[in-house]
Formats: sequence, C-alpha cells, structure tokens
Amino acid sequence: MPVLRSGPAPARRLAAVTGMLLAAFSLLFTSPASAAGTPARGSATMGMGVLAHDGAKGTPTTGDASQTEGVDVSSHQGNVAWSTLWNSGVKWAYTKATEGTYYTNPYFAQQYNGSYDVGMIRGAYHFATPDTTGGATQANYFVDHGGGWSADGRTLPGVLDIEWNPYGASCYGKSQSAMVTWIRDFLDQYKARTGRDAVIYTATTWWSSCTGNYSGFAGTNPLWVARYASTVGTLPGGWSFYTMWQYTSSGPTVGDHNKFNGALDRVVALANG
Repeated sequence: MPVLRSGPAPARRLAAVTGMLLAAFSLLFTSPASAAGTPARGSATMGMGVLAHDGAKGTPTTGDASQTEGVDVSSHQGNVAWSTLWNSGVKWAYTKATEGTYYTNPYFAQQYNGSYDVGMIRGAYHFATPDTTGGATQANYFVDHGGGWSADGRTLPGVLDIEWNPYGASCYGKSQSAMVTWIRDFLDQYKARTGRDAVIYTATTWWSSCTGNYSGFAGTNPLWVARYASTVGTLPGGWSFYTMWQYTSSGPTVGDHNKFNGALDRVVALANG
C-alpha cells in the first residue's frame, strides 16, 4: 500500500515541474515586445511607418532620365542579389548599419560591400531612437560601426533616419524643441567625425509633428523624403527641393526604391562632397 500511495504524487510533481520548464522556455524565446504586438528592437527599417501614417497614393512615372534609381536595404533583405539590381537600373544604394546604440546589421558587410563591388555608389544609414541615448552618442556609434565616409568618389555621406517610432510614442516622448536639439547633436557630431554633413531622411508629416516643421537644417543637410505617391508633395520646413525621394516600399527585386533628384553625375557629386 505505501508504494501504491506514493506513486501518483511524484508523477504529479514531475508534471508540474515539466509544465514550469516549458513555460519558462516559451518566455525565454518570446520577446516581451513581440508578445505585446510591438516590433523587437533592432527591426526598424527606413519608412517603416510611412504606409501606416501617410498611406500609398500611386507611384511616380518611371524612366525619367533626369533622375537616378536607388535602393535601401536592411537585415530584412538578407544577402542581396546586387547584380540583379544593377542590371535593372539601380545605380546607388544605402544599407542600414545601426540602430540606437544597441544594434548592428548582421548583413551589413555583404550589403554595403556588395553594392560597391557591382559598381554602385553606396552609403550607410542609422535608424535613430532619440528615447534611448543622446544624439552625439548615436552618431559616434554609427561612425564606429560602418557609418563613416571615404573620399573615394563612391561613398555617400551617412544618413540620419529620423521618423516614426515603431516601439512607442511617435515623437519618442520628446518635445519639438528637444527633438531639434537631439537631431542637431547627432548632425554636429557626425560632421565632426567625418567632415561631411549627414543626409536627413524623414517624412513631412512626421517632421511637422515632431520638430514643429523646423527649417534650420535645410541649408546644410541634404533631404531624403519619404512619400509613397505619384508626386513628392509638400517638403519639410526649409527645404525647397529634395535630394532623394523614397517613393515605394515594394519595388522590384528587394528593398525600398528611391529616386535621386538628378542624373548619375549628381550622385557622384554628392559622394565627392
């Protein structure tokens, strides 16, 4: 009888322990952010919020000889078939290098060097998270992890990707004046490290909402504007023209597709500074 009484209790205890281990295992491999429906840190990409906030309203006319086709990629594209893109008419490319001070793109070398190797003019971009660390700190992290500049005629200045926060409040919990200060700190430090003025990538609606449509960077920093429509539309404060335009997130082959506002010689001119 003692043997019969003692049998079920250990079995129940074993089942309970097994259940606890399975639950712990599940929690270990499920990020809290994903469980809550928020993307995991590091997963942000250029234009991640454009469709959600601005929508898509047609695509621009193709085959414009006065503009030059480009692409931007991140870890979401993995190893990119650069020769296919080159043969399709893409002549310049930007690769995500970093985000905040906690993420580097594991595919950066293949993407950054691969675009260069097929003949493209290439550059790197940083996805800003102004709620995690300061602007100058993130500029240093960017430069230290692939975001620098080389005077080789084939390397474009780095890009500050400043747009909707995929992880929380759109303006990262900052006032408009505090956001402008954060951006200025990044830009100043980037120039101090590289000698180049960084390109600013943004969307007009975000810029208006989160910086108060600040116009003070237009005289020094080239604009890369995001708008998925048949025309570029209203530009952010201060800029009378755009340098680059991200016009779709669903272009051929891979990546977001863009138009440089000029022929290929103007892309080269930007690379040369």
